[in-house]
Amino acid sequence: MATAREATSPIVPEMPAWRITYAEIASLAQVKRPVPTTWSRRHPDFPAPVAHEDGRPLFDARAVVDWLTTTGRGNADPRHLRAELALHTLSAWRTPALSSSVLVGALTALICLRQQYDSAVADQDWEALMTRAADLDAEDQFLLSELRAVPDPERIGPGLAALADDLTEAAYTPAEAFDWVLEARRRLGSHELAADEPTPAVARALAALSGVDTLGEESVVATPHARTGDLLAALHAHAPESSGHTYLAADPDPGRVRLVRRRMLVRGVYEFQLDVMQGEDLSVSVDEWGYPNLLVCVLPYEAAETRSPEAVLEQVQELTDYLGTGSTAVVLGPADVLVHPLPRHGEADRLRRSFLRPGLLKAVINLPDGVMPYRPGYRTAVWVLARTPEEERTGRVLLADLSARPLTEPVLDTLAEDIAIWRSSGWRGDRRHEPRHAVIVPAKELNDRPGTAFTPNQRSAEARYTRPVIERPARISELEQHLTELQEQARRQQTDLRAAMRIQAVLRSEDQPVRRTTVRRLLEERRLRKRPGHRIAPEHLSVEGHYPVLGPDEILGTVRHGSRRIDRGLLLTAYEHAQFTEPGDIVVTASPRFGVHVDTGGLSVVAAPARILRVRPDADPPVQPRVLAALLRAAAAEYARTRGAVRASRSIEDLSIPDLGRAEAELYDAALAEIEDRAALLRQQSAALDDLVRITAAGIADGTLAIQNLPGTDD
Repeated sequence: MATAREATSPIVPEMPAWRITYAEIASLAQVKRPVPTTWSRRHPDFPAPVAHEDGRPLFDARAVVDWLTTTGRGNADPRHLRAELALHTLSAWRTPALSSSVLVGALTALICLRQQYDSAVADQDWEALMTRAADLDAEDQFLLSELRAVPDPERIGPGLAALADDLTEAAYTPAEAFDWVLEARRRLGSHELAADEPTPAVARALAALSGVDTLGEESVVATPHARTGDLLAALHAHAPESSGHTYLAADPDPGRVRLVRRRMLVRGVYEFQLDVMQGEDLSVSVDEWGYPNLLVCVLPYEAAETRSPEAVLEQVQELTDYLGTGSTAVVLGPADVLVHPLPRHGEADRLRRSFLRPGLLKAVINLPDGVMPYRPGYRTAVWVLARTPEEERTGRVLLADLSARPLTEPVLDTLAEDIAIWRSSGWRGDRRHEPRHAVIVPAKELNDRPGTAFTPNQRSAEARYTRPVIERPARISELEQHLTELQEQARRQQTDLRAAMRIQAVLRSEDQPVRRTTVRRLLEERRLRKRPGHRIAPEHLSVEGHYPVLGPDEILGTVRHGSRRIDRGLLLTAYEHAQFTEPGDIVVTASPRFGVHVDTGGLSVVAAPARILRVRPDADPPVQPRVLAALLRAAAAEYARTRGAVRASRSIEDLSIPDLGRAEAELYDAALAEIEDRAALLRQQSAALDDLVRITAAGIADGTLAIQNLPGTDD
């Protein structure tokens, strides 16, 4: 007899095909847009298009994922690829008869049931599954109601069970499959489960900086306002595997309480280590389990129009009531209350400074927009609080301001490391480690300035003795000396430009017409060669590499030449086919607009979409690089891209330019060389002045530099 799994489609009956374009393949594989096109051209085993839409080829996503997984190409790991397939599968299940909330509840319940019994759920009929669920959840605390809510269970139930098995088998663990379902909640339209949750990266960062990995075994970890358990799951993932912690949580919504229970159960946290209560606070759980060693909380969102600073600070105060000696709390809340200035001597100001006097407040972290995806304009901040004995209080607070930094993984990892060192030093600071994104200040400074913002306004004392700060006056003196030398050089070149060019410009006679050509014709006549640029990942560029990189930004002048470089070892390994420029190469770009640059020194790396036009030295007559660059610049200005157009009316290869004779081209090249020398001198002066302004402003801004005895002023 066929089992229920054999009788049911392994994923979804009659599920629509998932067809994706080249651009979507690039996004899926985490590569640049042209890479999939190159794969399809170079690799015969790359999946063939299954259809075309508006001239675009469409590919079967599953075939593409299989190919990426088998070949190992792209930058996405297999888990990411499997997750994307799983999320698409889930979206196909959402129908008017099966709402997103019921779908998420039933799938997570089935995954939990499978994990608890350690056996597939699709191998039994629905009635048997319900019997097992009733035995497991006799009091209906976490999964029985979710399974009973499935409409038309005899038809839909077995399909959902098969889907739950497939998701679990595709993931590494049932917990990961459970998380995949929750990751799909936004795609499925289950917004009530996604609103007011921080991004996954922020949840992981809060867990990392909380110090949960340093707690003793069998500690108590609490999360009030748990919502769907993102933060609780992150804390469990960051804790040592054999820690044996007890997890307490509370939430006013009964559906979310049941979801959090399932989520922790699939992680192997069983009833004797878990207490998830329905309500606003943890008082009942604390009475039974004792004060938590660690409390991590995201305060409920409230609109700014109705938000009361006093009420927010009172919430934080109530949370600290759960802290015993040696316990820590990490609280994420509105930045306008936790960080920004408050009315002097007001009730909110008094409450906020009250956390300083007993040494409760240990760290303040100001975060940028984007912490909560559903609240894009909601600025948040993090407080780290710890109750320490009076004799161990240091009277110091760490202040970090990330409000102008993107919340990337490296930034969050660095922040977590700074807080970890701050904690391990007993909240005193370690002179061997200067915080990268923070300063340590006396708490008395904040307490003595009512209403002041809890943000760093100067560099730390240790930062005054770093090499870049100490060398600023000497660096400024060097720049002033360099400017003096450039001015002397300019005086020596103060000859009349026309005399320096040694020619007199006159109107061309009508009986001396100019023969015209194009870059395409020069290529066909083998007077030029074309070389492509290389696609270089932005993270591989730095200011300290061995070789300069020439891209559209350098050619168009938006960044200084030589400011972006690439390391020699990285270039020879990750870009083994990369070629250097040669002296006299003409580097051109058409995106975002036309630009041209003559690389007189060579030994640079050209970044796509820029490319190289290389002069052939044996051509007759030869092409002068400066002349060709100037003529292309003039021709491109005549055929520039009009507003709203995708591209210019003529490509670089089709621009019409004069084909000057040898003698005239040499005269023009000499004139251009004189102009280039003077322009280079002006660029050097401008760059030196820019450096002088930047270094001086940096020193004045952070309080490490003073200006004395300005010329023309009294001492």
